[in-house]
Amino acid sequence: MRKESDSMGEMSVPDDALYGASTQRAVLNFPISGHRMPSAFIRALALLKYAAARVNLDLRRLSPELADLICQGAQEIMDGKLLEQFPLDVFQTGSGTSTNMNMNEVISNYVCRQAGNPVGSKRPIHPNDHVNMGQSSNDMIPSALHLSLCVELKKRLIPALRKLQTSLQKKSAEFGEIVKIGRTHLMDATPLTLGQEFSGYAAQVGKAALRLEQLIPGLSELAIGGTAVGTGINCHPEFPARVCKILTERTGIEFVEAKNHFEQQGGRDDAVFLAGALSAAAAAMTKAANDIRLLGSGPRAGFFEINLPATQPGSSIMPGKVNPVMSEMVVQACSYTMGLSQTVAIAGRDGHFELNVNIPLIAYALHESIMVLSNAASTFAERCVDGISANVDRCQELVDRSLMLVTALNPVIGYDKAAWVAKTALKENKSLKQVLLENKLMESDQIDKALDPRNMTSAKE
Repeated sequence: MRKESDSMGEMSVPDDALYGASTQRAVLNFPISGHRMPSAFIRALALLKYAAARVNLDLRRLSPELADLICQGAQEIMDGKLLEQFPLDVFQTGSGTSTNMNMNEVISNYVCRQAGNPVGSKRPIHPNDHVNMGQSSNDMIPSALHLSLCVELKKRLIPALRKLQTSLQKKSAEFGEIVKIGRTHLMDATPLTLGQEFSGYAAQVGKAALRLEQLIPGLSELAIGGTAVGTGINCHPEFPARVCKILTERTGIEFVEAKNHFEQQGGRDDAVFLAGALSAAAAAMTKAANDIRLLGSGPRAGFFEINLPATQPGSSIMPGKVNPVMSEMVVQACSYTMGLSQTVAIAGRDGHFELNVNIPLIAYALHESIMVLSNAASTFAERCVDGISANVDRCQELVDRSLMLVTALNPVIGYDKAAWVAKTALKENKSLKQVLLENKLMESDQIDKALDPRNMTSAKE
């Protein structure tokens, strides 16, 4: 252990740690869950420190030498080389001050080590005076939250959902001519094609991705420049706009200074809105996954209208059993996401006066959701949807046996007579055609034309 000091006095810090006294206090204060702050969030915070140093150089508040050193340290973190130096638990100070100081200390001590000075000496870079110049945890942590979420949505979740959408669209095209029985209330309904059914899943997932794309402009408003309470004390008036310009250049996402800093620091409504969109995406994925496992149920005692790829043995006691494990994975991932979304909603409502103090938890829950949904969508596309094939004969068998084809007779014999035909066919275990002919309700060729299921899959008269 080595001795370091902060405003509260001396603290023993592990020799191999690049963080300092403030971080070590938080390590000891918050031994809660073992869940660390998301790596995407840490990288985003490092990018903010990088941008801040460059702007402070441009504003002549930092020398070129000091600015370059801060940027070098921040770049190391962005490259993922120092992530082990961020040990803090998610359940910490609600402003994320501990994580902000963790970042300041790691950059400072990295520079000290590179310069040949003792770690903890704060020479030539001081964690507060230099790395945190013009900043507060109260504007930097909310900014890192929005920055990291925008990047992860754009680069990770939205592409994963588009990938799943594409896989479903391909199956929709492949199954376009396969007529099957529709189901409402889990009961037989009128026919549609298997392709039409899959087109619905593709559209749901596509709309989920679109909703997330539409959220990015709102999330791209950053609290940077508000400092302690939103007034911008100790911050150069040009600092936030210049930082946002650098972030835009580095990410390809247009970031802007908050229109109202008090809203951006006191509330977390954008995060709650995102949580709702993630929950909606989870609902869409669950719908597709549940339907797909039901359509593949059997093979002898279920629907068995599609074949699901066999990925692993399904039972430790029943030989040859194969289960829809990919769908089960998706449903669990989506249930988890919905729970995390509710956590964000609760955490987002608890802003008091000029600061929401649940930001680390919000960051963890949203990034965890994005990661889980991204992996689930991509894996489901690759290991399930892409390998689905249709059981054409089974689809035809169920259509032929369905009594709901009788719906097409409504314009010919009326609703009441059509209902009587369906009930009689079920009770006497006869086909619709048999009942119609026996009761001389329609001619044979007229029946065949009216009950052709392919004609029922289009809305055209």
